[in-house]
Amino acid sequence: MKKVIVAMIAVSMVATGGLVASCSLIRSGGGVRTEQVKHENAIEVSNIEDYSSLNGSGSGWGFVRKKGKAPEIPAAQSKMLEKYNGKYLDHSKEKNLYLTFDEGYENGFTAVILDTLAKTDTPAAFFVTGPYLEGQSELIKRMIDEGHIVGNHTVHHLNLPKQPVETVQSEITSLNDKCEELYGYKMTYMRPPEGEFSERTLAVTNDLGMKTIMWSFAYKDWDVNTQQGADHAYESVIPYLHDGAVILLHAVSSDNANALERIITEAKNEGYSFKSLDNLYK
Repeated sequence: MKKVIVAMIAVSMVATGGLVASCSLIRSGGGVRTEQVKHENAIEVSNIEDYSSLNGSGSGWGFVRKKGKAPEIPAAQSKMLEKYNGKYLDHSKEKNLYLTFDEGYENGFTAVILDTLAKTDTPAAFFVTGPYLEGQSELIKRMIDEGHIVGNHTVHHLNLPKQPVETVQSEITSLNDKCEELYGYKMTYMRPPEGEFSERTLAVTNDLGMKTIMWSFAYKDWDVNTQQGADHAYESVIPYLHDGAVILLHAVSSDNANALERIITEAKNEGYSFKSLDNLYK
């Protein structure tokens, strides 16, 4: 089986086909827990007194795609994610789809995407970074006003397992606070940059009351210099739809923007329903 390891800007392409990991739109730039940080929505998984007792080694999110079926996820990864209140798939066996976009920077296509979502009455989630949150106020307001979820993609899009605990906490809480300050909107979902997490960062995220959202489908769509047209996007997405899929697309892609209405229409014709991420936690 052919495999592809995908990353957003620093891309390592092993072959064409199946193994998918994420994402790096912007770049900038495990300590010891000194204080127990808990949020009312955090799930108690253990009595952790010190984050340094947890594995801090980074684990890239990767999987083997299968046409029409959920991907193969390493059991250790999926169990660790779900232990700390994270999700990558709706396990209900229902024909639900969850449309998510990563927003590291604006490339002129998000308004078109929002227009399509409004036209087709489709909910989505947009995971944004600090510069996007502060620099794209009109688009952020549209996302909120039109009923979409605005998610946390950290302030600086750092590789979190490589950071001390205090930095991980700051990267998440600072963006939450800024979003609430600017828009009166409380973030509850978080997607780790580059698809990299560790047990330690998952525990920190959960303790902050945030739900980690990964994905069960992605393709190489983020390179703005290798866009191949709307047909390519359509043909890259539709064969891999599966029950409960959390779909990751990048809003910098002209291919995605131009194919989105057709993708949504065909998915609905195949009996799928698009749901809000909130449905994952009912």
